[in-house]
Amino acid sequence: MAEKLELETIQVRKGEELNLSVLHNFLVENLMDLPSGELTIRQFSAGHSNLTYLLKVGKWEAVLRRPPHGPVAPKAHDMKREFRILTEIHPHFSAAPKPIIFSEDESIVGSPFFIMERKLGEVFDTAFPEHLKVTEQECAFISNIMVNKLVELHSIDYQKTNLLEISKPENFMERQVSGWISRYNRAKTSDIKEVEQLMNWLQIQVPKKHESTIIHYDFKLNNSMFSHDLKEMIGLFDWEMTTIGDPLADLGVAMSYWIQEDDPDLLKFGLGNPPVTICNGFMTRNEFINEYAKKSGRDVTKINFYLAFAYFKLAVIVQQIFYRYKLGQTNDQRFAQFDKFAKSLITLSHNVAFN
Repeated sequence: MAEKLELETIQVRKGEELNLSVLHNFLVENLMDLPSGELTIRQFSAGHSNLTYLLKVGKWEAVLRRPPHGPVAPKAHDMKREFRILTEIHPHFSAAPKPIIFSEDESIVGSPFFIMERKLGEVFDTAFPEHLKVTEQECAFISNIMVNKLVELHSIDYQKTNLLEISKPENFMERQVSGWISRYNRAKTSDIKEVEQLMNWLQIQVPKKHESTIIHYDFKLNNSMFSHDLKEMIGLFDWEMTTIGDPLADLGVAMSYWIQEDDPDLLKFGLGNPPVTICNGFMTRNEFINEYAKKSGRDVTKINFYLAFAYFKLAVIVQQIFYRYKLGQTNDQRFAQFDKFAKSLITLSHNVAFN
């Protein structure tokens, strides 16, 4: 177990430490089931946005999430909203972690934060864990699980939740396109020749009417956790962008992260090594989209719009991170080349839109 913990987490990065004694006192005062013992904290290394920590006291474990340091984009990294989303969705979708407690008291960790249950399973990113010998057939099965869970999420009756209180499904895609264009312009650091034509195309092509469902909006393999026998998805994380909106937008975002072996290097290696979805057995994007269409009954003939928009949205997220890096709001060297990756994603989005 200790060896596996070392593989999943790292020592807390410099500048992202938490105050052990203050946080421990908060836990003691607010959690009835907390055992006695010393609090230890490690950091989950994955992710480029919110900071996520593993808390451990004796045999008790939980996960703490807080925003990144420095100024952040308006309405981004809203811990209170994500906590509420988990509160509403967990009873209907067991892969969503159970929320434990939220606090706005910035004296504890330096920002609002929440704590949720710690799930134990297998997470796949750029390589399979050494203790697993994943077969081609299992890769195909994992692909099917991903499709099934996305369809399941989109089938939840959002009227049985209170998510309408924090969501606006009307004109969702129009607001998404205009909103992400505005975010790009605010975080712009250089001129990219294709971007103006692309943004105009997105505004013209945006669907005026669409179905509305609960959408995760960051649905990807390394946000998912599987049982040790790889038979089911037991965890789905990073719910901060969740809302009620167009399910095909969710599918488009999922496919923007679903890399396949014949993709251009700029896509495969933009965030480092490519994800395991390039391995034999995993569905291609087209196979995933077609399987989703078959299982959900939805028309996917306009999926190119949603995929082009998803690549543009991802480019904006990457550009926002680079903007923070350029201004010195983060010193994380992983972000030093993100301007080049943002440009590559803009080019890719343009190619999807116009080819």
